[in-house]
Amino acid sequence: MKLPLPLVLVLLIGFVGIIESRRGRTRSRTKSKFQIGLPITGKYRDPESDKYYNNNNGAKIILASHFDYEYVLGHKIAFICVARGNPRPHITWYKDGSEIFTHQYLHIHEWQIGQDRIKSKLEIDPATQMDAGLYECTADNMYSIDRRSFKTDFSIAFD
Repeated sequence: MKLPLPLVLVLLIGFVGIIESRRGRTRSRTKSKFQIGLPITGKYRDPESDKYYNNNNGAKIILASHFDYEYVLGHKIAFICVARGNPRPHITWYKDGSEIFTHQYLHIHEWQIGQDRIKSKLEIDPATQMDAGLYECTADNMYSIDRRSFKTDFSIAFD
């Protein structure tokens, strides 16, 4: 049976795709399943949209902890996030994509600074192996959302 050339090409490309997906690419297993979001910037077609999305009153994180953090098991982990905006932004913390709430070993403290700033501190004490992961703080108000990510891993201290 003779197949038309376009069908042969489709079948050949599909077969190569199957072989390619079965080659056991171990690199894909080490990639994070969460993508770190970047703020959207640029010009918009509509002047009203441009004025809204590029508003100077939008939430902006102005100070944040270091991105890659290695903590010692049993010690304290602390992350800082300071944001400004008008109205004052709200800060929310996430771990591996899920919102974090205060519990016995994890505390979130917030301080309002002036009319347009807020400082938030996330503390985990004592830190365990389960605390390793990707943490994010997001600051948002009615005009924009800004976020920063912090990657953590643990080390063992030998005294």
